[in-house]
Amino acid sequence: MTIYNPKSLKAEEFINDAEIRETLAYAEKNKGNAALIDEILEKARPRKTETGTVCRGLSHREASVLLACEIPEKVQEIYRLAEEIKLAFYGNRIVMFAPLYLSNYCVNGCLYCPYHLKNKHITRKKLTQEEVAREVTALQDMGHKRLAIEAGEDPVNNPIEYILECIHTIYGVNHKNGAIRRVNVNIAATTVENYRKLKDAGIGTYILFQETYHKESYLQLHPTGPKHDYDYHTEAMDRAMEGGIDDVGLGVLFGLEMYKYEFAGLLMHAEHLEAVHGVGPHTISVPRVKHADDIDPDVFDNSIPDEMFEKIIACIRLAVPYTGMIISTRESQEVRERALKLGISQVSGASRTSVGGYTEKERPHDSEQFDVSDQRTLDEVVRWLMENGHIPSFCTACYREGRTGDRFMSLCKNGQILNCCHPNALMTLTEYLVDYASEETKRIGFVMVERELAKIPKDKVREIARQNIEDIKNSNRRDFRF
Repeated sequence: MTIYNPKSLKAEEFINDAEIRETLAYAEKNKGNAALIDEILEKARPRKTETGTVCRGLSHREASVLLACEIPEKVQEIYRLAEEIKLAFYGNRIVMFAPLYLSNYCVNGCLYCPYHLKNKHITRKKLTQEEVAREVTALQDMGHKRLAIEAGEDPVNNPIEYILECIHTIYGVNHKNGAIRRVNVNIAATTVENYRKLKDAGIGTYILFQETYHKESYLQLHPTGPKHDYDYHTEAMDRAMEGGIDDVGLGVLFGLEMYKYEFAGLLMHAEHLEAVHGVGPHTISVPRVKHADDIDPDVFDNSIPDEMFEKIIACIRLAVPYTGMIISTRESQEVRERALKLGISQVSGASRTSVGGYTEKERPHDSEQFDVSDQRTLDEVVRWLMENGHIPSFCTACYREGRTGDRFMSLCKNGQILNCCHPNALMTLTEYLVDYASEETKRIGFVMVERELAKIPKDKVREIARQNIEDIKNSNRRDFRF
C-alpha cells in the first residue's frame, strides 16, 4: 500500500487516496464536535507580533473538519475569521487581471473542455504575433496591466517556442500609457527545461489546474492525449520550481468530483509544496464547471451550490492564509461579491475566453472555452469594487522587484502590506483613473485614493506615494513603485 508522505516527489504519495479517505471519515465523525472545532478555529486565528501578523494555517484534516461543520454559529465564525485573515494579509486590495487565449488547438480528450480533440465543429484559431499585439493593445486600452495567457496542448500548433514568442510580443507592446507588466502562464504540464525557458522569458506565476485529484476520475475524464498521465500532470509544480519558477498557482475544477475530496487534495498539494520547496502556492483558483460549446455541466453530477462554494473559499483562506485566491468571470457578480468577503484577493475583469476575443466588437462564442457569467466592462468592475470598499489594484511591483516565492511570503507575513502593497495599489489605481476611467469612476476613485492614503502608517512612504500620485495626475510619468 502506498504511504502518505508530503515530502515525496511521487504524486500518489503526496496526494494519497487513503489519507484523503481517512481525512473525510475523520471530518464526518467530528463535524459536530464543538470543542474540536473551537480548537481548530483558535489555531487559525491571526496573531499580532512585534514584527507583524502571523497565521499558523491549518492542515488538510483540520480544514476538512471545518468544511464538514454544520453548527450555524461555528460556520459564521469561519466566515468572520476568513475575512479577518484576508484583511490582515492583503488589506482591502483586489488585484485585477485578464486571461488572453492564444490558441485553442489541443490534442487532449478532456471531457469537460470544448477544446478537446474530437470536437470537430468548434472554430479552431491560433493567433499570429500581429494578432497577439492587437489583442494586447485592446487590453491595454481597457487599462489592464496583468495577463494570464492560455493555450491548448498541441506540440505542433502550440510548441513552447510559440508560447515564448507570444510572451516576448506581449511585453514588447507599448501603446499610449499602456504596458503589460506581468504575464502569468497557464499551459499544459511540461519539462524542467521548458519551465526554465518560461522563467527566462520573465513570466510571473505558472498556473496549472489539477482539474481533479481523484486519480480514477482523472483518468476517466482525460481518456486520451498527454494529459491522461496523472502522475506527470500532478508533479508539474515540482518540475516548475526545479526550473526556477518561484510562484506557482494551484486549482481544481469543482464539479468534476466530490468537493470534499477535491478540497482535501488541494490542501495536501499546498502542504507538499511547503514541505519540499519551503513555500506554498502563490495563488489558488476556485473555478466551477460551466457550460461551453458541446459541454453540459449537468452531465457532471458533483456540482456544488453557491453556499457550499462560498464555504470552500472561506476554509481555504483559513488553511492557506498567505496565498492569493482567484475567482474569475465564470462566476456571477453576486457570487463574486460574496466571495470577496471570504478571502478572494484577485478577480478578472472584462474577460473574453475565446481566441482573439478582445479585438471583436461583439463577444464571440464560436471559440469560447466557457461561458462568462460576469460580462461587465473593466470600468464597471472597477467602480463596483470601489463602491464595495475594495481597492482595485493593477500592481505588479513585487514580481518586478524580485519579491517572489519566499521573499513575497516574508513581506506578507511581516506586516509590510500597508507600507508597500497598499501605496502601490493606490498609485496603479490612479494610473487607471487618469488614463482609462469614465467620469463617474474617476469621481469615486479619487475620493477613495485620498481616503486610503491616510491609512499608510509611515509618514515618509505616505508622502512619497502622495507626490507620485500627483505626478501621475499631472504628467505622463507612470510606473512608480515601492
